[in-house]
Amino acid sequence: MSQLPLITNIDMLKEIIQSSNQQSLLLFKHSTQCPISAKALEEVKKYSQTVDAKHVKIAMVHVIEDRPVSNEIADYFEIKHESPQAIWIKDGKATWHASHKDITQEALMGAKPEQ
Repeated sequence: MSQLPLITNIDMLKEIIQSSNQQSLLLFKHSTQCPISAKALEEVKKYSQTVDAKHVKIAMVHVIEDRPVSNEIADYFEIKHESPQAIWIKDGKATWHASHKDITQEALMGAKPEQ
């Protein structure tokens, strides 16, 4: 997966959160102007290529370009905004989150919620 689907509005966000009732969701909040975020994105992309990732949905929000969506994520899950930030979601609830250099392929694999 070279491109992650982008969530660009609140309706898309609500829909993808709802879909986590059927399939775990990895939501990645990305800053297009931050080199640390670029590195974290590479880790998310590495994870997306694993066998483990075939059973999950992965999506991304650009935090600068789509600030209202980014803010809604922070409010909805009551997780302080950071970027980069990865959030595992299952059944509409955040089960794990990490930011900055804590976002690695290994961390994502270890934190994935059970199906």
